[in-house]
Amino acid sequence: MWVANGLLAALLALPLLVSAEEIGEVSTVFKWVGPNDKIVVEAFDDPKVSGVTCYLSRAKTGGVKGGLGLAEDRAEASIACRQVGPIRFTAELKEGEVVFRERTSLVFKTMQVVRFFDEKRNTLVYLVYSDRVIEGSPQNAVTAIPILPWPEQS
Repeated sequence: MWVANGLLAALLALPLLVSAEEIGEVSTVFKWVGPNDKIVVEAFDDPKVSGVTCYLSRAKTGGVKGGLGLAEDRAEASIACRQVGPIRFTAELKEGEVVFRERTSLVFKTMQVVRFFDEKRNTLVYLVYSDRVIEGSPQNAVTAIPILPWPEQS
């Protein structure tokens, strides 16, 4: 019984993460067998800040390993977050909170987006980076959104 309670508590403690919607892709390397290597553009909405959408571009490895989900994707990614409506906080924000996470290898590597709030400048800051169980990558990208009034539509 205590194992089930512990498992339930662990699941509830996980951050509220969202899945990305694929916007588009371009092939970068032709592969004879399996899918091509490509750059994928995905979008996700911040789960705790309505009115914010983030766009990620990242490399996806193709070939046989990529097609089977066994390849390790490169660590490089780019991010651009934009205000797409009135910004409202739907829950309490935590500094450096993970708002998006995606596996980029079978087990050991993930790409994640964390959010910071620069209170002095009234700005949301999003950082994308890749980490690995043994050694992460210094490759990263950052974007910022000043919190501005949203024009009301009549």
